Amino acid sequence: MDDLEKAILIIFDESGTVTSELKSQAVAFCQQIKDNPSICSICIERLCFSKLVQVQFWCLQCLHEVLRGRYSGMSSDEKSFVRTSVFSMACYESLDNSNSVKVLDGPSYVKNKLAQVLVTLIYFEYPSVWSSVFLDFLPNLSKGGVVIDMFSRVLNALDDELISQDYPRNAEEGAVSGKIKDAMRQQCVGQIVRAWYDIVSLYRNSDSELCAFVLDTMRRYISWIEIGLIANNTFLPLLFELILVDGLPDQLRSAASGCVLAVVSKRMDSQAKLTLLQSLQMNRVFGLVAGDGDSEFVSGLASLLTGYASEILDCLKHLNGGDLKRASVELLNEVLPSVFYVMQNCELDTTFSIVQFLSGYVATMKGPSPLTETQLFHVGQILEVIRMQIQFDPMYRDNLDVFDKVGSEEEDRMVEHRKDLLVLLRNVGRVAPDVTQLFIRNSLSNAVGTSLDRNVEEVEAALSLFYAYGESLSEEAMRTGSGILRELVPMLLSTKFPCHSNRLVALVYLDTITRYMKFVLENNQYIPLVLAAFLDDRGIHHPKMKVSRRASYLFMRVVKLLKAKLVPFIETILQSLHDTVAQFTSMDYAAKDLSGSEDGTHIFEAIGLLIGMEDVPLEKQSEYLSSLLTPLCQQVEILLTNSRVQNSEEPPSKVANIQQIIMAINALSKGFSERLVTASRPAIGLMFKQTLDVLLQILVIFPKVEALRSKVTSFIHRMVETLGSSVFPYLPKALEQLLAESEPKELVGFIVLLNQLVCKFNTSVQDILENVYPVIASRIFGILPRDTIPSGPGSNTEEIRELQELQRTFYTFLHVVATHDLSSVFLSPKSRVYLDPMMQLLLYTSCNHKDFVVRKACVQIFIRLIKDWCARPYGEEKVPGFQSFVIEAFATNCCLYSVLDKSFEFRDANTHVLFGEIVLAQKVMYEKFGNDFLLNFVSKGFLAAHCPQDLAEQYCQKLQGNDMKSLKSFYQSLIENLRVQQNGSLVFR
Repeated sequence: MDDLEKAILIIFDESGTVTSELKSQAVAFCQQIKDNPSICSICIERLCFSKLVQVQFWCLQCLHEVLRGRYSGMSSDEKSFVRTSVFSMACYESLDNSNSVKVLDGPSYVKNKLAQVLVTLIYFEYPSVWSSVFLDFLPNLSKGGVVIDMFSRVLNALDDELISQDYPRNAEEGAVSGKIKDAMRQQCVGQIVRAWYDIVSLYRNSDSELCAFVLDTMRRYISWIEIGLIANNTFLPLLFELILVDGLPDQLRSAASGCVLAVVSKRMDSQAKLTLLQSLQMNRVFGLVAGDGDSEFVSGLASLLTGYASEILDCLKHLNGGDLKRASVELLNEVLPSVFYVMQNCELDTTFSIVQFLSGYVATMKGPSPLTETQLFHVGQILEVIRMQIQFDPMYRDNLDVFDKVGSEEEDRMVEHRKDLLVLLRNVGRVAPDVTQLFIRNSLSNAVGTSLDRNVEEVEAALSLFYAYGESLSEEAMRTGSGILRELVPMLLSTKFPCHSNRLVALVYLDTITRYMKFVLENNQYIPLVLAAFLDDRGIHHPKMKVSRRASYLFMRVVKLLKAKLVPFIETILQSLHDTVAQFTSMDYAAKDLSGSEDGTHIFEAIGLLIGMEDVPLEKQSEYLSSLLTPLCQQVEILLTNSRVQNSEEPPSKVANIQQIIMAINALSKGFSERLVTASRPAIGLMFKQTLDVLLQILVIFPKVEALRSKVTSFIHRMVETLGSSVFPYLPKALEQLLAESEPKELVGFIVLLNQLVCKFNTSVQDILENVYPVIASRIFGILPRDTIPSGPGSNTEEIRELQELQRTFYTFLHVVATHDLSSVFLSPKSRVYLDPMMQLLLYTSCNHKDFVVRKACVQIFIRLIKDWCARPYGEEKVPGFQSFVIEAFATNCCLYSVLDKSFEFRDANTHVLFGEIVLAQKVMYEKFGNDFLLNFVSKGFLAAHCPQDLAEQYCQKLQGNDMKSLKSFYQSLIENLRVQQNGSLVFR
């Protein structure tokens, strides 16, 4: 063994005994050999004599690389030497007429690499240099299986590397592929097909594996060779014989069916295709599909039948003649039972879409004429396929029930998988409503009648079908209980499945009941059944928390819908929910669920909606509310008292417990209207005020716990809506406590609360605002930068996002204050000091902010302040310096220079709205300041922007007129004109 062979063995060594250093040396040595000008001779010599398969593979790999990279630079003698040598190896010949090594005796991967080398030569040399390559190969096939196998490998490699449309090709490869196919069609395809026929006929009983390999190669070529070479009275009978003869190996029968599928799938004119499909007499093979569904043959046959059916359906869509359509329908009706069987029992080729095929078939049923008996039968089969396809695999049952990672992924996959199937269900329901309803009824009846837990998946699928069916029903059909609803909804409500403990079954059961609740709204006799389903262990008392939580949410929706009709059942409902309510706010429960999730509060919202109705007598209402609020408030007071005593770091369980209680009370209060608690039943309002008193203590005891402050803020929001103006006495203390922290996130929540107060109470909150605005302004101007908040790469940090959120919320606040007649707040003695920074911020933002909606808000603030603070011309100046600031800074920079910037794109909708506000601002400034504004704006601003005199005069006329639309249109054309004049150089900075 010489150094090269040793180096190659070291490169391929996987024993782990070779050091990385030695491997690197071997790679470097082999690379050095590759660079040798005589590398082709070196490789071919080694291939003649070395029995080491690693050496053979390396030499062939090397030849492949050299041909691909250096072919054009090789001499004609060298090319001829490589061509002759490689072809001799492929034909099982000795290169030196001695007992030299034959590559074809090596393993598959060596032969595949040899085929790749030969295909590279074909790429460069066929048909111009080496036109006889395929014809030269054919006589050598008589040497037997080893050469036939090699010939198939070469044709397969040719398909992979050049011909197949399954891989992307560049323009050059596409051109070479076309040239090779044209030459082969003209010169040798007929002989190759004849050789395939002879090989399969000769070896079918002695070497089925070789025959299957040859047929698989042939399958690849059928798509582009002359179809008559295969679809004839010689070759097709052979293929069908191989398929039909029982006892032949599966591999061979499957390969034969693959070739017939390639014939069936051949692209051609629809009428010619129909003739071909009719000639195949495919009904001969329909019965074979009922064999072992997992076998290779049945899998191949399944692909053949589905492909055949798809092609007939395609013909049916594209053929217009009555006879041709009838012929297509006959063929389709003949094959469909087998296709339905395949869909339900076999592994299908991934390229075949069940939904696509069935949707296409259902589309053929649309029309004025009623469905035939055959079509109605097929509809039933389609529905059966849908039911089977939407069933979960029992192997995932435990994962889905406990909802672990595997279960979650499987559920997500099924949700996606079901989407198209349920669309198909709706389409089937439209063309055959009666059959669809009957099928759903029978599926559900079978599910109800099932007595074994092993039918979990069947029950879940039946319920899912009934749930999906509701999507296609009108509101009227839902209310009146048309079709099967009148029978199925009561049956469902009174049913307890043996597998109800399963999470998926329980969830779809509850969702389905909720979907059909409009029927119950019209049929009150079923209300007790609804309540039982939600309140027993099918719903809120289900052993799995995820089901129980979902049931609480859905029950809340049901209460919203049925509302007054539930008054007679309130006592029963509350008694049933007593343990759930107590459990939700217990320390144990909160400790288990520290996420602060809102899920569990839906039960309190449902109770609030029930007991908050005016239909409930006051005494009962007070009793119910007190029985809920008193223990919750007592629990908070105990926790707060303990915290005062301990005065140490609070455990997360205690914080979580208080959070749960606040959320529960918050949710409960949603059922009580402002009118009820303030006007008709103030005693109820008093109970909520006492609760607010207790909960505000949390801000005193836990001033630094952000989660609790957030929840209390949320409750104050709720009380503003519930108690109305009677909440006022509680606000100063609450706002003072909330304002104690100055983190941007905290400030955002605080300002949102102020916005709510202003929007609800308008000028009534003036005193409150005058107290808090100076504190807010001081904090915000200390936090926000004077100009732009950083954006772009590297600026997407939490800190930056918080600043952006704070900035947006502050602009909203200024806008709300200004537009609710409260601008005098900015002029109070304590606030005056912040007037200049506020104006500078508004000016900069109105000119530069990237968000044009924010810019519009700032312009609207200026308009409102001008109206509020400026009398008509020559009136007393309410805010000294404001008029000159507006005329000199705002008017010129925002209303002119910022609009001249090319980033101000008129075609954008938001920009167009902002532009309208800017024009309105000019009109308001003219009305308030008269010629003071006009002189400055025109003589300074327009002059700097090189505005022609005639356009400036036209602008003054338009501004002094009363047609805003005309003014806006003229100002836009003026700006576009000025952009050309001064080329965007005069932009506010």
